[in-house]
Amino acid sequence: MKMHTSSKLRKEFIKKWVKGLQICCSSKKNMDILERKKKIKLCADIALASAKNETTLWSIALISEAKKDDENKILVDNLLGPESRFKPRMTNRQMIACHKRVRSKKILKKSRHVCQKMKKMGPPKSNLAAYIAKKLVKRRTQVLKRLVPGGESMDKFSLIKEALDYILSLRIQVDVMRTLVNANEVLNQSDSKIYN
Repeated sequence: MKMHTSSKLRKEFIKKWVKGLQICCSSKKNMDILERKKKIKLCADIALASAKNETTLWSIALISEAKKDDENKILVDNLLGPESRFKPRMTNRQMIACHKRVRSKKILKKSRHVCQKMKKMGPPKSNLAAYIAKKLVKRRTQVLKRLVPGGESMDKFSLIKEALDYILSLRIQVDVMRTLVNANEVLNQSDSKIYN
């Protein structure tokens, strides 16, 4: 089942990525290397997110971020297709998480004074290992939140689930790009042999 889903995602990504590259190339003829690199990355990201059919939070976040720039709207609309006019929406889980965040922020503000006193005293001597482990987990969670699109607004469970899906999707994206580069190298080698 996993292999089937992976190959389906791969095919959908390739189809949308090529379409995106065609749109970008036709919109602006003279691009320098940096512009070309940014367009290729943008097309790959939007193609990957749209290939997921808005089923993940990271794909919704990527598409929302891309749509903020007017220059990208045409590309996003074409890759999503007419069957899916993307509208950012909040699921029940996201609304609950948002409510919990607001409530948590209020609690944190009230307890800030207590936390500042605790920091001045230092970590608890009896449970130093647990304290260090919690700090490490907290730091790594913050890094992960920055790496996964839309991660800042996710709870820990959603963040891990989305990160795993994002990693698998990025692996497919890299595999497709690597295959394309290898195919291009083979074609260039065969062309050089013909002309020599």
